[in-house]
Amino acid sequence: MARRTLPKTVVALGAVSLLNDTSSEMIYPLLPLFLAQLGASVAFIGLIEGIAETTASLLKLVSGWLADRFGKHKQLTAVGYGLAVLTRPLLALATAPWQVLGLRFADRLGKGLRTAPRDALIAHATAPNARGLAFGFHRGMDHLGAAIGPLLASGILLLAPNNYRLVFWLAAVPALISLAVLAYGIRSVSEPSASKVAELFRLRLPGGDLRWLLLCVLIFTLGNSSDAFLLLRAEQAGVPAAFVPLLWAGQHLLKSLLATPGGALSDRWGRQRVLILGWLI
Repeated sequence: MARRTLPKTVVALGAVSLLNDTSSEMIYPLLPLFLAQLGASVAFIGLIEGIAETTASLLKLVSGWLADRFGKHKQLTAVGYGLAVLTRPLLALATAPWQVLGLRFADRLGKGLRTAPRDALIAHATAPNARGLAFGFHRGMDHLGAAIGPLLASGILLLAPNNYRLVFWLAAVPALISLAVLAYGIRSVSEPSASKVAELFRLRLPGGDLRWLLLCVLIFTLGNSSDAFLLLRAEQAGVPAAFVPLLWAGQHLLKSLLATPGGALSDRWGRQRVLILGWLI
């Protein structure tokens, strides 16, 4: 049903996110364990995640402005995904924690570059009364990839115990395929203008003040601990390395199942209500 009501651009970008997150999440659950193997402290692992996510968040503002200014949404999206393809397999060559920091920074640089222009393409391709469904579908595909990736990583580690570097090399395969889908699955797409993008993402809250929403997002994010610590704690609690990714896969599978109906619900019930419900849960 979702396939029949969603534009080709949205479906293609969903497939790109599925493949890219399969690649990313083959690596991410193992990264804290790999860093510990390289001798990194818990504080350094937290520093890496903090720098990585801050970089991605700040660059979303810059990339969104650049895409609007020059009308290059697809190109910036491709550059962002391309950075991921280049940096992830290089983790297999890392021999020191600072090298992992640099590569993780570059990977998140790619995420920061691609997120805003990609979301603009999704919104521009979708009717206003179906945008919740469209973004829900996209997030569902994203989380499905985030569930598949750890399962693949666990399978590889069962065959080659503690061989994290092999997982990092193989993670390049779905990332490369995602670039091909982006290049050939979205060949012709009308670029949203700056004024159109501004209209698409103008959120009307009671009082018309977006700043309160951003403040709430900031407070909620500050209260969230890095998932890297949860993964590290799982290993310290005695969970074998090959099974740590399975815990990660489980939570993303649940998110995948809920994302599309949650997005569709926001089309009918209102974005603000669904957002508050999600935060409360």
